[in-house]
Amino acid sequence: MPFDAWHVFIDCGCICLLLLLGQFIRATVPVAQRLFIPASVIAGLCGLVFGPHGWNLIPFSPLLSQYPSILITLIFASLPFASRGFQWQSDSRNVTELWTYSTAIMCLQWGGGVVFSVALLRVVWPDLHVGFGTLLASGFVGGHGTAAAVGATFAERGWPQAGSLAMTAATIGMLSSIVGGMAWIQWGTRKQATRFVTRFEALPAELRTGLIPQEKRKPIGHGTVSAIAIDPLIFHFALIAAAALGGFFLGQWSEQYFGVYRIPTFCVAFLCACVVRHLLTVSQVFGYVDRTIMVRLGGSLTDVLVVAGIATINPQVVIDYAGPLLALFAFGLCLCWGLFRLCGPYVFAELWFEKSVFTWGWVTGILAMAIALLRVVDPEDKSPILDNFALAYIAIGPLEVLLVSLGPVLVTHGYAWAFGLVSVTAGLLVLAYAVWRRPAV
Repeated sequence: MPFDAWHVFIDCGCICLLLLLGQFIRATVPVAQRLFIPASVIAGLCGLVFGPHGWNLIPFSPLLSQYPSILITLIFASLPFASRGFQWQSDSRNVTELWTYSTAIMCLQWGGGVVFSVALLRVVWPDLHVGFGTLLASGFVGGHGTAAAVGATFAERGWPQAGSLAMTAATIGMLSSIVGGMAWIQWGTRKQATRFVTRFEALPAELRTGLIPQEKRKPIGHGTVSAIAIDPLIFHFALIAAAALGGFFLGQWSEQYFGVYRIPTFCVAFLCACVVRHLLTVSQVFGYVDRTIMVRLGGSLTDVLVVAGIATINPQVVIDYAGPLLALFAFGLCLCWGLFRLCGPYVFAELWFEKSVFTWGWVTGILAMAIALLRVVDPEDKSPILDNFALAYIAIGPLEVLLVSLGPVLVTHGYAWAFGLVSVTAGLLVLAYAVWRRPAV
């Protein structure tokens, strides 16, 4: 089908209608509320059922499958602008604990998934792609954004099915995040492991329905430029789009010089955004960039990405890979379960359960799931976990980008064993250090 701008218009309209439907379901269906399923996931599942791979009732265009790659480039370009920057607080111990625990899980998911796949899964299923094991981390600790990036990288290297499989992993991970997290909370309540215990019924209505009452609403940003000159929202989005465009052209340039070692577009877009932020800071213009608006724009792009990503999952591909997928997911959940139960109490000196539940949420799903679980065990926000994690992620973020960028490339070029073993070793060393440095309480 030849390109038609109206295809983009129709696709965007359908995605927005699905998001509205997803929010309506979240606000009215008790099961969706209890499971904390985001409206974007509900919308994506509706798009999958009623879209081209389901009943084909939604008039999506063939361009739909290309949107995740574009959106993930924009999302990565927004990250440097949304970052708090480098700062530190007096409570460095809690920050270090969250950093070591999260880093260990991230490395073990990336490396463990690859080693498990190469050593066991490919013995049972010899035709399995060598990069299959990376789907665990890209879907669990990465989420739909990382899944889109990894899927795009593998698609460029001759494995087009990776996109559907990675999105499936991210969707399963997100559901496991909240279902498993609620199960952990019930266990912790019975074992009196929680410090700030609560029941689902005691949660504020806005956390259950997603609809914030008027007296609790907060601004989503501040206008830093006059709308007479340029609207503040488009000003901030223009910065993201400019960095993403720079990443696209630099990625194309790298392909001419490095060939098969082409740098992923989303990674270059992230670096371009870092450069732009630095230039704005040096020229004392960065003060006109509102971090909250950038966070909200990144969140909006992520919602659209989730809908498009899930709606483009090819069920036949998932069915074809059902056996190894189930085995990989079982391995990943057992890994996260073991780290939660066996390592959490020995890594965190205080509030071990709350910190472990929060970490479970984001290493199997997304940060929003982690925050939702934290609100269940800490409804009055008495713990500094979110602030500590924000500082810890300053060091976690670059490592995550490095793994997402290099992992698929190294694996597809014959370094699967090396990448897997190095990642596992690094994760175990970091975990051992976290246990060793924990002070006696």
